[in-house]
Amino acid sequence: MKEIIAVVRMNMMNQTKKALTAAGVDAFFAHEAQGRGQGFVNPALVAGATKGYEEAAALLGEKGKLYPKRMVTVVVKDDQVPGVVAAIVEANRTGKPGDGKIFVLPVADAVRVRTGEAGLKSIL
Repeated sequence: MKEIIAVVRMNMMNQTKKALTAAGVDAFFAHEAQGRGQGFVNPALVAGATKGYEEAAALLGEKGKLYPKRMVTVVVKDDQVPGVVAAIVEANRTGKPGDGKIFVLPVADAVRVRTGEAGLKSIL
């Protein structure tokens, strides 16, 4: 089993839900999140602002803020990972900074609380 964590734009959530459903994933979690990528901030400005240079802090302005995002989490069988990742990418790619990020992690086990089923049975 693998856990797929996708961080996407807020306004892309409906497309992401449709893409997940089309990829055979009906169960997932969505969380409100905030963050930013490295492309949004000039590291030299951050360093200058940290040292107390007012000019650097003024130039930094809004570029250092956190942006609202959605974090989508889904656990799938190993063989579903390529299709689910491709579906998320296709639904969210605009070609502009801020399109998001996808992480794929191994899952050792899962248990369905209601029935006590473990392993793949718990996510199917």
